[in-house]
Amino acid sequence: MNYCNIKPRDIADGIGVRVTLFVSGCRNRCPECFQPETWDFSYGDPFTEAVQDHILAEMAPSFVDGLTLLGGEPFEPENQPALIPLLRRVRQELPGKTIWAYSGFTWEELTGQTPSRCHIDCTGEMLSLLDVLVDGRFVQELKDITLRFRGSSNQRLIDVPATLKAGQVIPWQG
Repeated sequence: MNYCNIKPRDIADGIGVRVTLFVSGCRNRCPECFQPETWDFSYGDPFTEAVQDHILAEMAPSFVDGLTLLGGEPFEPENQPALIPLLRRVRQELPGKTIWAYSGFTWEELTGQTPSRCHIDCTGEMLSLLDVLVDGRFVQELKDITLRFRGSSNQRLIDVPATLKAGQVIPWQG
């Protein structure tokens, strides 16, 4: 997997100060995507263990609330296996931090309720390591700049642990 950027101090993509990882690769190709260069799976630099170490070091200060995954598309089948070790490390080494992910796929696609290429053997584990999922493709016709942490009204903020426990989508209340 490649990544295109790491923002060490991001306040736009989740609650509080966050470290944001922008992964490369996305086949969704949403019209008006704010980062179309990330559609290319080979764009950017290789995602290595040293990069994981750097992310964890950036997350270590107490004023950093957590990690956010963006893209590109974190849930492309090529990206999930590379991201899971990072998410496991965050849970193990920085248990007080939250993990958010943005995906153009819906919860239903990610969980296999609706057939999709994104639902692979490790998708369930990846979801289980998240606190909040912002799901759904950006839709220009539904763009709403008043929405918190999302670009269009079809996108949902999902409380992942509560959703997994309830067996139905539970909105994140923040």
